[in-house]
Amino acid sequence: MPEAKPGLVIADDDASIRLSMSQILTEVGYRVRAVAEGRAALAEIRREAPEVLLSDLNMPGMSGFELLPVVRREFPRIRLVAMSGAFSGEDIPLGAPADAFYSKGAGVTRLLGILESFSAQEPIATSLPDVRAPIWMTRRETNSADEDFVTIECPNCLRIFPQTLNGPSKPICETDCAFCGCSIRYAVMRPPTPANFRPLERRQSPSKHLSFRTVQKRMH
Repeated sequence: MPEAKPGLVIADDDASIRLSMSQILTEVGYRVRAVAEGRAALAEIRREAPEVLLSDLNMPGMSGFELLPVVRREFPRIRLVAMSGAFSGEDIPLGAPADAFYSKGAGVTRLLGILESFSAQEPIATSLPDVRAPIWMTRRETNSADEDFVTIECPNCLRIFPQTLNGPSKPICETDCAFCGCSIRYAVMRPPTPANFRPLERRQSPSKHLSFRTVQKRMH
């Protein structure tokens, strides 16, 4: 029985490239899922982690330059292949945290060679533990619709966006960055009240407040 090929996610906004790559890789035994942009690729990966991600670098919406760092941080065991027709050769373009680079038009042999180089390595588990630390915040604000919200700074792209607080509060909440699609865990704590910081009142016995004259009388 032939050995099962790894699972792949292909992200490319060119429909013809998605179709041709999917057909070729499926015929040689790979399990392929193909999407048109970075956000959709991230959703597929979070639903079921593949062994390899093939991502075009230039896509509308969430580009490969934005997608690859998110996947590298959240799923460090996924092998990343950057693809582009704007770069040539085998060197990984600067700013793309990938394990390999495939120049579009380099031929099927080159692509299969990259994938085969990964096959001897330890396969990825289909589900990985979530070890992302949540962002802790205490400041709540209210918008014009009288809704509570917090302001979150994305740890990946460092851009800031508001997050509405709907429904009952949970210890740890999750959302996606409004800009890069990065999954963010956050926790909203109740702000401390002044009563919680009231200085402790030292209770002293009456004898410590006696005047010097009173003490003299008691001594005599």
